[in-house]
Amino acid sequence: MADGYDPNKSKVSDDKMQDWLKSQVTDDLEDVPGIGPKAKEKLADGDESITNCYQLFGKFLMLRGPDTEDHKVESMEHTEKFWQWLKAKGITAHRSAIVRAVAEKSATFFHGIYDATEWEDEEE
Repeated sequence: MADGYDPNKSKVSDDKMQDWLKSQVTDDLEDVPGIGPKAKEKLADGDESITNCYQLFGKFLMLRGPDTEDHKVESMEHTEKFWQWLKAKGITAHRSAIVRAVAEKSATFFHGIYDATEWEDEEE
């Protein structure tokens, strides 16, 4: 996978990820691992302005579909769509970290929405 979501490219430490997963979600986008002041500004820009964590999770969940009779959006496609959306928003750094953080936190609310083991068999 040359350009796209790869959880192995996430630079979030295991300790930081565990702290994130145990914490309550707040309004502040900078609480999300991988989001700093510049990413926060970029997320707020444009027609589809994201100004808090709840909106970011909402966008992530919206990208889970649409499902059809012949095709269901699963974890790998879902996270790729979110990664590409972040790229389109102008996020140039830590996209995989942001995707991983939001996906893993979402999995604590919605069991089965993200399966990290799907990437275990991929070789670089």
